[in-house]
Amino acid sequence: MSVKTGCDSASEWLEHEENVRRALETMPCGGDIERMAVRFKAISEPSRLKILFALSCGELCVEHLTAAIGGNQSAVSHQLKTLKDNDIIKCRRSGKQVIYSVADEHIMTILKVAKEHLYCDERDNKD
Repeated sequence: MSVKTGCDSASEWLEHEENVRRALETMPCGGDIERMAVRFKAISEPSRLKILFALSCGELCVEHLTAAIGGNQSAVSHQLKTLKDNDIIKCRRSGKQVIYSVADEHIMTILKVAKEHLYCDERDNKD
């Protein structure tokens, strides 16, 4: 019989209570959660991910980004605008060219870690 609903013992209940206290203490405020969600949404589209991985190799103009990721220039420009509007990439002018680069290296760290962990479960289960 559980001491409290969902717990098998008093010690488990106390542990859970402590976990709730720590979760509430460390939880980002609602505004920060919303900002994180917006940024994750901005990078969650496959073409935008390809753009970011291409830009992780160095700055590129739209023409070269299009060559690196495939697709057409109009679609790439549209995705660049979304990334720029969310402060994930930045641009500068060089003559008639607009050159794009990563503005937030933290995003690239997140993507690198995500890529490294793509097959983690498969590797861990090989025995």
